[in-house]
Amino acid sequence: MTGLTPDITAVSVVRHGVLRLTFADGLTGEVDVLDRMHGPVFERALTTAGFATVSVDAESGTIVWPGGADLAPDTLYERVTTGLWPDEHAAA
Repeated sequence: MTGLTPDITAVSVVRHGVLRLTFADGLTGEVDVLDRMHGPVFERALTTAGFATVSVDAESGTIVWPGGADLAPDTLYERVTTGLWPDEHAAA
C-alpha cells in the first residue's frame, strides 16, 4: 500500500478511455482517464490498442501502460470516492 491510499488490485477496460478499478480496500468504480493522460509517455496508451494494454503494477500499486506511463493511485482513488479529480472543486 502506498501511503494511506489503498493499492489498485485490478483493472479492466470498460471502453476506450474508461477503466474499472478495484482497490485493496474493496472499493470499485469506473473512471474516465483520457483527460489525465498528457505528454509523450502516453502517446501509445492513447490509441485504442495501446489503451487496452493497461495493467496493474503490484510493486507501485497503480495502473501502468508499456513504456512507463502510469497514473497516481491516490488521484484515481479520490475520483472513484468523490467523483472529482483532486484539482476540481464541487459546485457550491
